[in-house]
Amino acid sequence: MNIAFVPVRCGSKSIPFKNIREFCSKPLVYWNLEALQNSTSIDKVFVATDCDEIKSVVNSFGFSKVEVYDRDIENANDTASTESVMLEFVNKQKLDDNDLFFLVQATSPLTQTKDFDKALVKLKSNNSDSLLSCVRTKRFFWNSDSTPLNYDFKSRPRRQDFDGLLMENGAFYINSIKNIKRDKNRLSGDIAIYEMEEFTAIEIDEEDDWVVAEKMMYKYVLGNRKKPKIKLFLSDVDGTLTDAGMFYGENGEEFKKFNTHDGKGFELLRNAGIKTGIITSENTKIVENRAKKLKVDYLYQGLEHKGKLDIAKEICQKENISLDEVAYIGDDVNCKELLQSVGVSACPKNALNEIKNIPNIIKLSKSGGDGAVREFIEEILMKKMIG
Repeated sequence: MNIAFVPVRCGSKSIPFKNIREFCSKPLVYWNLEALQNSTSIDKVFVATDCDEIKSVVNSFGFSKVEVYDRDIENANDTASTESVMLEFVNKQKLDDNDLFFLVQATSPLTQTKDFDKALVKLKSNNSDSLLSCVRTKRFFWNSDSTPLNYDFKSRPRRQDFDGLLMENGAFYINSIKNIKRDKNRLSGDIAIYEMEEFTAIEIDEEDDWVVAEKMMYKYVLGNRKKPKIKLFLSDVDGTLTDAGMFYGENGEEFKKFNTHDGKGFELLRNAGIKTGIITSENTKIVENRAKKLKVDYLYQGLEHKGKLDIAKEICQKENISLDEVAYIGDDVNCKELLQSVGVSACPKNALNEIKNIPNIIKLSKSGGDGAVREFIEEILMKKMIG
């Protein structure tokens, strides 16, 4: 049996509760667990934590391979080593000595399923005892006595002619239960190296690491994923279905201008079997009437103390779908959280720059109230994103 072990604790002085802090719209620990869940090499995943909050978040993912292990308090403090909680777990569980143990670090969220699978092949093909993940760095290093460590400065090589060094990236390690019990170490015996892509070098320890890692995640991992099939289409109103203008009559009547092309777009979605909805912070009869005209399946106005993301999650639960199967168009800061969380997001030409800067968002050529929603709908239908 191949076991993955992910140690995550409550305490983190540099980034409080970092293991469940939102990273690319999911709790940080989610990304390793998702990769392990999808791996054909892993039979069981244990998340070792001392924290009820982390336990609750991990259980909410619903991954069939994942189980929470309650680690001892003394092995969850600032001075405890990773080896200490590994040994605690190994000694308490009824594991076969020949079982393989994958130590996986949640602070390396860019690790993908392919990495676990390929690393196992490497370990077995090399007939090695253990394995660690590394990245290749082509930096030049010096000793403290001013002598070069890995090159001759009198004959400085070009980068393309330089093999560089392999640097441990801390993403994961593989060893057998037998070796861990005997050597009390994550590595032992004949050690193999699995070389990962250069962008995986980063480990999240400080706030700056977090910022860089998110950009890398969107560029190299999430950006390469196939877009999910859309089963629900949601839209904001002001600045999206309208031009954000407010019109008033002499007697205080309020008016909004909608676009008939957008209305036809909702009809196209309905004919394609896609559920639709409107979520807006406003609460007006105008929007209610427009929603009836569009025949949307869901209308949420006012929202009170709930955010748009909370409302979207409620709808998803009713429809038995995930946020990855939702498309949403919005233009302002109160749309940001939901735009970052759905499978496909878009914003009108006149959206705020903060919204336009959301990674992977579709920036439409038309403004709100000028057919932007229809443009987004046609993009979804044309690229056959519907489920």
